[in-house]
Amino acid sequence: FSHTLGISTGLCTTSILSRRPLLRRSHFFIVLSIDQTADPLSMGITDLCHQTEPFTLFPTMKLTVQHPDKVIPDYILDQCAKHPSKIFLTQPYPDGSVKNWTFAQFLSESKRMASYIESLDLPIPSQIAIMSKNCAWWLMADLAIMMTGHVGVPIYPTLTKETTRYTLEHSEAKLLFVGKLDKHPWEEMKKGIPEGMKCVSFPMCPEGLEYETWDKCLEGREEMKEVKKRRGEEMATIIYTSGSTGVPKGVMLSFKNMTDPTFGLIKQVPVTEKDRYLSYLPISHVPFLSLTPLYLSSEQQGMERWIGECVPFVTGMHVYFADSLSTFVQDLNRCKPTLFLSVPRLWTKFQQGVFKKMEPEKLEKLLKIPVVSWLVKRKLLKALGLQDVRYAGSGSAPLPSDLLSWYRNLGLELLEGYGMTENFNYSHMTRVGRGRVGYVGEPNDGVTQRIAEDGELQIQTPGLMMGYYKNEEATKETITEDGWLRTGDKGELDDMGRLKITGRTKEIFKTSKGKYVAPAPIENQYISNKRVELACVSGRGQPAAHVIVLLNDDAIKMVKEGGQQDAIEKEMEALLKKVNEGLDEHEKVQFIAIVNEEWLPENGFVTPTNKIKRAKIEEEHAEYLDGWYGSKKKVIWHKWDDIKTIADTTQSA
Repeated sequence: FSHTLGISTGLCTTSILSRRPLLRRSHFFIVLSIDQTADPLSMGITDLCHQTEPFTLFPTMKLTVQHPDKVIPDYILDQCAKHPSKIFLTQPYPDGSVKNWTFAQFLSESKRMASYIESLDLPIPSQIAIMSKNCAWWLMADLAIMMTGHVGVPIYPTLTKETTRYTLEHSEAKLLFVGKLDKHPWEEMKKGIPEGMKCVSFPMCPEGLEYETWDKCLEGREEMKEVKKRRGEEMATIIYTSGSTGVPKGVMLSFKNMTDPTFGLIKQVPVTEKDRYLSYLPISHVPFLSLTPLYLSSEQQGMERWIGECVPFVTGMHVYFADSLSTFVQDLNRCKPTLFLSVPRLWTKFQQGVFKKMEPEKLEKLLKIPVVSWLVKRKLLKALGLQDVRYAGSGSAPLPSDLLSWYRNLGLELLEGYGMTENFNYSHMTRVGRGRVGYVGEPNDGVTQRIAEDGELQIQTPGLMMGYYKNEEATKETITEDGWLRTGDKGELDDMGRLKITGRTKEIFKTSKGKYVAPAPIENQYISNKRVELACVSGRGQPAAHVIVLLNDDAIKMVKEGGQQDAIEKEMEALLKKVNEGLDEHEKVQFIAIVNEEWLPENGFVTPTNKIKRAKIEEEHAEYLDGWYGSKKKVIWHKWDDIKTIADTTQSA
C-alpha cells in the first residue's frame, strides 16, 4: 500500500481524533481487531469511513457480560482481590487533610460495617437508607448493605423534612446512615426522621448528632464471615424520584438493571483501572451509580451514582471526592480526572472564568495561530484542571451549540446523553464523531426506541425498572403491556436514529389562540445565558407565552450593589429578541419577568436536583399575570422595589 496507517484501539479517543488528518489521507482502512470495550464506529472515525474506499470492517463484538451470574458487588470483590494495595478512594477533609483507602482497606471496612448490620438481626431483605453528600463512607455503607442481603435507599441531603419522612416511612427503612449535609440545618432536617429509627452517623456529619458513630460501630468488630450472594433478579435499590409534581415514587432496580447497563456503557466509553473520576454530583442519583452523561428528562436522575459506584466497582478506577464548593478547584486539581461529568451551568462558568482573564476575541485569534494554538489549548485545559480528560459529559439540559463548539475547539469533546431513573439512565448517548447539535445521541447497546402516535418517546432497555415500590397503578401507567417504558418526553428521530427531545408531554400548554407550546426547549435557551440561573416558560390560556426568570448570583449583585439594572435589562431585551428569532410565531415569548425570589427545594419551587416545579411557580405568580400582560413591557422587574435605594446608596458611597 502507498499509505499504511496503524492505530491501536488502546488509544484514547482524543489521540484517535488527533490522527484524523492521517486517516483522511489513507487509501485503505481496515479494522482488524477490536477488544470487548472498543467500538470503532464510536471512536471518531465514522465520517472518515465513508471517505475512504474501499472500507472493510471486520465484525465487532456485541455487548456480552463476561459472567452472566455475576452482579455489581461480585465485581468489586474481584477488584479487591486483584488489586489489594491499589488506592481506590481519596477523601478530603475540611481541614485540608486527605485520606486514601486501598481496595483491601475499603473491603475490610465495608465488611466490618456489614458485620455490624448483621448484628442488628434485621429481616432479610430490609430497606436501609443513606442520607449524605458524596463521600467514601457512602460507598462502603452501600457495599455493606449489598453484602448483607439488604436493599439500599439513597436520600438527598437537600430534601425537606416532609419528603425525608415520607421516603423513610414509605420505603419501610429499618436503618439510616447520616453523613455530610453541608449547609442544610440539621435541627430542621432531623424532624423528618421518624421517632425511634436506628441511625448511624458518618464521619464529617453535622455537629450535635447523638447517633452511634461509624467508628464506634466498627470498634473491635471483625469482618463478616460470609458475603451473601446476590442474584440478578433481586432488588438492589429503591431510588425515589424527587417529583416535580405529586409525591415521590420509589423506583425499584434489580442488580441486573445495574449490571447490564454498566457493561453497555463501558463498551461505548472504555474505562480502565487507570482512570480517575471526581465525585461531586449527588450520589443519591442514578448518574453517580453509572457514567452516562445525561439529559435529565424526568424529575430525578441518577447520573452520579452510576458513574461513581457501578463503573468503579467493575473497572477498579480511582474515585476522588470533593469536600465542598469552596474547595472544588483544589479537589479537581488533586484528581486531574480522566473522566469528568458536569452540567451546562458549570461548563458555562468554566468558559466565563476563561473570558474574565482573556477577551474572547483575543483568545479566538490566538487559537488560529498554528504553533501558539496548541500551547494555549493545553494551558487553558490545565488551568481548568481538565488537561487529562479523555471523556467529558454534560447533563440536565442540552448544551448550546456555540458552547459545544468552543470546547471542541479546545480539544474537549463534550458528550451528551439522555436517561431517567426508571431506566437506570441507560437510554441514549452521543458517539464521538457522530454528534449532532440539539440531539442527545443514539440508542445505547441493547436499547430499542419508538415514537408513539402522540409523539411520546418509548423505549425498551436492560435498565428498565422492576416497577414503583408499593405503587402498581403508577407502574402500569408507566410501562406498557408489551414492555415499553413511557418516558413522558416528546421526541424526534433523524435518519441515523439520533434522538431530539422536543418537550414533556404533560408540560406542553395551549395559548388562548389554540396553539401548543413546548416550554422546555425554550427554557433551555434562556438558562444558557450567563445571567440566568433558572427559567420557567408558561402561558396556558394567555394570548402568548411568557418566561419567569431567576437571575444568578453575579447578575443579582450587579443589580443590587452595582446599580446596573439598566444594563441587565438591555441584556434581557436582547436575549428575548434573540430567542424569539428562532421560534415559530405561536411560540414567541411576549415578555420576561425577572423575579426577586429564592427558588429552593425547601420552599417547593424546585426539586432537590434543581429542576423547576412548574405548577408551584405558575400558582405563585398567577395573580400577577393580568398586570404583566397589560403592561406591554418587554422586561418586568417583580419584587425589586429596593433596587434604586440600594443602587443609589452604593453609588454615593
